[in-house]
Amino acid sequence: MALLAVLLPLLMLGVVLALGRYEDLLLPPREAEPLEPVTPPAPTVRHQASG
Repeated sequence: MALLAVLLPLLMLGVVLALGRYEDLLLPPREAEPLEPVTPPAPTVRHQASG
């Protein structure tokens, strides 16, 4: 029973990794999305301490 507790998570990890590799082979590669132009951040308002 202890052997099953050790081997079952390893087997499940192997299945998840194998499915990930299968998905990579099955799906076409994604095209690169165009980058948006970088704009400077909007100016912020500074508050003066009253007093």
